[in-house]
Amino acid sequence: MSVASKTPKPVDAREPFAIGRRVRALREAMGFSLRDLGERSGVSAPMLSQVERGETSPTLAVAAKIAAGLELTLSQLLRLDEGEHVAVSRAGERRTLERGGHRFEELTPPLPGLRADVSVHTLEAGATTGGWDDPPMHEPGSRETSVVLEGTLVLVVDGTRHELNEGDSVTFDADLPHHFENEGEEPTRFLAVIAAGLRRS
Repeated sequence: MSVASKTPKPVDAREPFAIGRRVRALREAMGFSLRDLGERSGVSAPMLSQVERGETSPTLAVAAKIAAGLELTLSQLLRLDEGEHVAVSRAGERRTLERGGHRFEELTPPLPGLRADVSVHTLEAGATTGGWDDPPMHEPGSRETSVVLEGTLVLVVDGTRHELNEGDSVTFDADLPHHFENEGEEPTRFLAVIAAGLRRS
């Protein structure tokens, strides 16, 4: 009976560049330099550079360290949790929440490692998404871009009001206290895109 080798096997020696591209894309999306990721993962910056360029294929142990540095599991880094590369979110199957004249529809499927969230909101006349003293709902470094699809909208960020009309868009630091208000007489619809964990310049 043969004895299995204790030497860690490469993640996929046939596709090192595909792995490297994914590591680089995730690292840049999180705003990390090679040195930053090296400090977070325990993998040297030169080794990370070789992985990203496809010059070497990481062992499972190294890949697991890189995944941890990117705040992912190994399965998420290697896309083992994803059955397909395309995820369709059907209109009648979206996750929804209704509260106090505020309807929230989640457009983004719950995929592992997803760093952005897209949702559409409907505010009835006089309704709000929250109160002025509500604590921030998003992790530090998050940013939100919202687009008014129909009606008028008021955004209150850290106590400051911003009035928006149909077609207007706004981008703000979503880790600050904020909420939306509909002061009009008709329902308002707006789209919200939240990118998590971005670094401020």
